[in-house]
Amino acid sequence: MRSSPPISKKSQPIRLGYIPLTDCAPLAVAQEMGIFRKYGLNVVLHRELGWATVRDRLFYGELDAAESIAGIAFALGFGLTDLRCEVAVPLVLNLHGNAITLSTELPPEVIGNGVGLKNYLARQWKKDRPFTLAATHRFSSHGVLLHTWLKRHGLEDTDVEIITLPPSLMPRHLKAGHIDGYCVGEPFNSEAILGGYGWSPVTSADLSHGHPEKVLLVSGEFIQERREESIALVSALLESCKLCDDPSFREDLIMILAKKEFTGASPEILRNSLDDVFFTGAAKVSGRGFHMFYGNSVNRPSTDKASWMLAGLRSAGSLPESSCGSLSRLYREDIYMAALAGVCETIPG
Repeated sequence: MRSSPPISKKSQPIRLGYIPLTDCAPLAVAQEMGIFRKYGLNVVLHRELGWATVRDRLFYGELDAAESIAGIAFALGFGLTDLRCEVAVPLVLNLHGNAITLSTELPPEVIGNGVGLKNYLARQWKKDRPFTLAATHRFSSHGVLLHTWLKRHGLEDTDVEIITLPPSLMPRHLKAGHIDGYCVGEPFNSEAILGGYGWSPVTSADLSHGHPEKVLLVSGEFIQERREESIALVSALLESCKLCDDPSFREDLIMILAKKEFTGASPEILRNSLDDVFFTGAAKVSGRGFHMFYGNSVNRPSTDKASWMLAGLRSAGSLPESSCGSLSRLYREDIYMAALAGVCETIPG
């Protein structure tokens, strides 16, 4: 009996993980608008609960690539935990996209943008537990942004308790009174804000303008064995990023993200941060720049973007002062430039 021919790597689907956040938009749009197919790619999206799951599934080879917080790239690539494997960042998917949200039990008129928090905690905090904030992962930008915000207003991490929660669980824990605030990506700030039990003193664009947020994290094995597909994947996502940033596509983007398989959030909640006006729960402020998906200064996986994350993690006490390793080995501008050349007719360099 004749045996079947071996399945080539190229014929296998690309297993691409994501978290149901607004900034999974480039992946969602590339899938829904046929951009992956345009580049000859068979991509299967895998929805994950949280960043620890993304890390584990990349490590064990269950995903080829994923939308990821940048810190996981350092954790896996430099062995900052017990799990170490070759990974690469050939694309930054977006800048900004996060906010800090506090319980409405903390009065906006007293706290302001955070300037009144230290005095409030010293004089008016009545709960029999520490003031408690949540971030999404030990190596996330959210922890860096919380640290920056607290320090800016005269508080240290030791003055509060910071715990880790998956993004989707944060609003319900805030509503139940288990935590007093969190830093997370959308739509989980707007969910609490429009639900009437949360308000935002500051967005990540205000805290650190231009900060890199989610990246495309690719396994080293995939880059090595399926390099051309890796380049095509980045090309497809670059085209998708451009579409996500197009104001004329905004309502279509909201409808795609509202689908159950992506965020499942209502269009009203998604629109709060994707529109020109962001309602903080206390005021209406400009929403322009809340999400930034496209541009060479946005998408290029440069070492200065990597350095921002490393410096923030060290400042927050999540990393040792010693050098982690070569940033250019991890942040692959060569793959990005090859991918950019592949879309140069439709996306100006």
